[in-house]
Amino acid sequence: MTPRFRFLFLSAITIPTVATAHGRHGGLVKAPPRATASDAAATAGRSWLAGDHHIHSRFSAGYEVDPADPAAPPVPQLGKDGRYPIPTNAERARFHGLRWISTTDHGGPLHAKLNYEQTYPELLRSRAAVPEVLQFYGMEFDTPAGDHSSLIVPHTSAERDQLLDIESRFSKREAWPLDPARDVEPRMIEALRHMRAQSSPPVVIANHPSRSAPAIGVYGQYTPSEFRNWNDIAPNVAIGMEGAPGHQATSLKPDGTSKADGVRGYYGNAPTIGGFDQMTARLGRFWDSMLGEGRRWWITSTSDSHVNWRDGGGDFWAGEYSKTYVHARPDHADILAGLRDGRVFVTTGDLVSELDVTARAAGAPSHAAIGGTLTVRTGRDVEVKIHLRDPAGANATGYSSDVRRVDLIVGDITGPATDRTVDRNPSTRAVKRFAAGGWKRDGEYLTMTHRLRRVRTPLYLRVRGTSTSELEPTPDPRGEDPWSDLWFYSNPIFVITAK
Repeated sequence: MTPRFRFLFLSAITIPTVATAHGRHGGLVKAPPRATASDAAATAGRSWLAGDHHIHSRFSAGYEVDPADPAAPPVPQLGKDGRYPIPTNAERARFHGLRWISTTDHGGPLHAKLNYEQTYPELLRSRAAVPEVLQFYGMEFDTPAGDHSSLIVPHTSAERDQLLDIESRFSKREAWPLDPARDVEPRMIEALRHMRAQSSPPVVIANHPSRSAPAIGVYGQYTPSEFRNWNDIAPNVAIGMEGAPGHQATSLKPDGTSKADGVRGYYGNAPTIGGFDQMTARLGRFWDSMLGEGRRWWITSTSDSHVNWRDGGGDFWAGEYSKTYVHARPDHADILAGLRDGRVFVTTGDLVSELDVTARAAGAPSHAAIGGTLTVRTGRDVEVKIHLRDPAGANATGYSSDVRRVDLIVGDITGPATDRTVDRNPSTRAVKRFAAGGWKRDGEYLTMTHRLRRVRTPLYLRVRGTSTSELEPTPDPRGEDPWSDLWFYSNPIFVITAK
């Protein structure tokens, strides 16, 4: 694709739950009840709120060992990994249209104390300075037996102590000297059990799932069985993964010209695919295998902002390129509930700013929306409606990208996998591809419909769209202009059949 640089230097009726998978100790793990879109009391005041749950500040420190006392704990050096104060990140997030963010600084030796004594007070100052952006406390958790995860702490009076407790107990890099016993999967399972039992459980989202993978089609520090284990143990805590990782500005020099060797996301061996991780982007593969079990395993999109590309880094500001939209009221509790319930869609390059997907039994008044579940009589038709906003204004490049195609993707739900390493769902297919002649346009809004005929078995449906002409996203070459390759993804709707 031809690079384009126009940068400016300056988003209660409860329904039956569905079994997701056999727990490790027997029985069925079920998704928590959630409200349907028809429940006016539950949905009142909600709108699409753009955010980012993976942002680093100056408290993502570097560490220096005292040569005179190498056995002493390394001394944290602020601003060596992440560069900016928390209020600066919040101000840039506000500028780029975000309504919520989470500070997720890297851990390290005895970092829990740094978080408690220094990071948290600056977060409080940032909340006061930028009240328009709801700010969560959290960290980029050093995941036992894994890579990193966004750990998002509920906004309560106990948030400071809650993170101190989790980080000091379970973060694999916290102990000094380093403790290999922290870096095993049973330790992560113990951590998830601990988190799920808390009065206000946090949310854990796996970051850059395939960055450590040696190639497309294989996995690195994160594996399919590992994510199934997490989701079995704590489905209300371990809710999903980054669909699109951060670090997407690696091909940009500070003057806006192209850097030919830039690797999107720093995915050096298993490249991103349309800017998305292979665990999400490959149709009918890992993500679809999870959804085919009926698992509530959601995707998000983040900046992973450390150092902005204008300052010589490989990152966009929070909201500058990637956005995670949550359908929620503008308060911390409902945003976190929206993440847990999958009321989420993600986009790059401001390709869309609203996305409503609904499914209803033909002729029925009630419907399910993104993240929800619809129960229909076996053999009934299901009507799917997609309504999105393709904003006419310029994105952060000063250019307005247009939606060229929207795909409705459907897969069968067949129940728990007997092989926990499985990474494919062969039933997944794009049942309808919409282009300009297949939708109705009203200004910035596009509407399209499709009828799934005589639905006899459980299924899920999800939506994907692009600014490109690619039928399927392709691996991203080095030096690619990220603004020329934009995609959006919805989380799924589950359709359950009943006699």
